[in-house]
Formats: sequence, structure tokens, C-alpha cells
Amino acid sequence: MPQHPRTSLLALALAGGVTALLLTGCAGWQERVCMPDEDPVLAVNDAGSGCVARDEEPAPGWTRYPEGKVPVHLDDTWDRYWSDKTVDENGRVVPLPR
Repeated sequence: MPQHPRTSLLALALAGGVTALLLTGCAGWQERVCMPDEDPVLAVNDAGSGCVARDEEPAPGWTRYPEGKVPVHLDDTWDRYWSDKTVDENGRVVPLPR
């Protein structure tokens, strides 16, 4: 049974779009550290990070990142910066304990 030329063209365009999407992955997409309504937090004097709702205080032993040094996406500048650092009980940036 012959196909209508428009149907063939539409099928070809859809197949091309799907192929392009599969080949590029989601190029340029970066995973966020936290959900948009959350702030990232880090463990005081210890390794570890998490997320807390913007309108809540972090649990004891946790604190928000210092202003201007907050990671937003996984593997961004600040996420890499904090990979070997934390903060102490006075809020000073210190090396991670061994």
C-alpha cells in the first residue's frame, strides 16, 4: 500500500530527531546538587553533604556553605573545591580530617 509523501516526510523527520537526541545524550545538561527549593549543606568537621529546605535550619552538626562558595551543579567549581575541605565549628574552612 503506497504511503502519502507527507507521512513519509514526517516519519523521516521524527526518526532524525530521535537519532539526534540519542547521539547527543542531553549535551550541556548538568545535574543539580539539590532541588530548586533546597540549599546544600555540609557536615561540620567531617566529610559529607546534603540538602535542606530553604526555610529550615540544618540539623545539628551540619551548616550551610559559606556565602559565595556554594556548589550548584555536580562537579562545578565549588563542588570540586569542597571535595577536600569542610568547615569547623567556628565556620572556618579547614582540610577534611583524615
